[in-house]
Amino acid sequence: MSAPDPVEVVVIPQAKDIGGFGVRRALPSAKRRMVGPFVFLDEMGPVDFAPGVGMDVRPHPHIGLATLTYLLDGALFHRDSLGSAQEITPGAVNLMVAGRGVVHSERSPAGFRAAGGRMRGLQMWIGLPKSFEEAEPGFEHHAREALPTLQGEGFRLRLAIGALHGLRAPVRTFSPCFFADVALDQGATYEFDAGQDERAFYLLSGEVEIEGASFTPGQLVVIRPGQPAALRAKARSRLAALGGEAMDGPRFLWWNFVSSSRERIFAARAAWEAGHFKSIAGDPEFIPAPELKAL
Repeated sequence: MSAPDPVEVVVIPQAKDIGGFGVRRALPSAKRRMVGPFVFLDEMGPVDFAPGVGMDVRPHPHIGLATLTYLLDGALFHRDSLGSAQEITPGAVNLMVAGRGVVHSERSPAGFRAAGGRMRGLQMWIGLPKSFEEAEPGFEHHAREALPTLQGEGFRLRLAIGALHGLRAPVRTFSPCFFADVALDQGATYEFDAGQDERAFYLLSGEVEIEGASFTPGQLVVIRPGQPAALRAKARSRLAALGGEAMDGPRFLWWNFVSSSRERIFAARAAWEAGHFKSIAGDPEFIPAPELKAL
């Protein structure tokens, strides 16, 4: 008897616009709401900015999650209501823990905006376990050089968060999870670790196959729990591997809020509209909350 098909589902992201900047949203989707604790996955860009033009995501609130930002090209500058001010460049990690509530903005740094250039990256929202949904907000930055790496036959891996293949990243986690940046040479095979509740990969470039089925950039490929999956690169490829322990129950996701409680999301929206979230020093702009009728 042949082995079961290791691919559970393939998600084709929806194209979105965030203030003139295109993204492809792989999570949540109609086919898959979460992978492990990852409740949201956007590929930002790629976009080539002309000199003097940049990205401006105005101040907006979050609750009940941690945002993980990982760039492939370009630069971003993060500010938040905790007083954090941090530029991020490719291969580094920004992790902002929203918990009971935080406000942040993301804009192109002055130097990048003046020169112009390519911008591309990933932003993920990691749902917090119920016991941490109202945790104190926090922010941390980890340079590219601080993240553990692994090199095998024809592949290179950088672990941005969590634990995988015996590596552990220095980035804070609230439940078992992982996200890794994996590069494959043409013809190389990457054995996707089966020791996780839930796993998926998002193909950034190239082409890979699993048991004869081919996958191309812009696809989120979810692997069946417990099934081995050998990814063979038909061309030089790059992918984001992610997953971890399944969430401790369903989550409601509306606008920038994640919670196990509908009422908490309604309350957070009311607090934002009433101006009760702490603001970002020196940045008076804000994004108004959309209308919320039901969840």
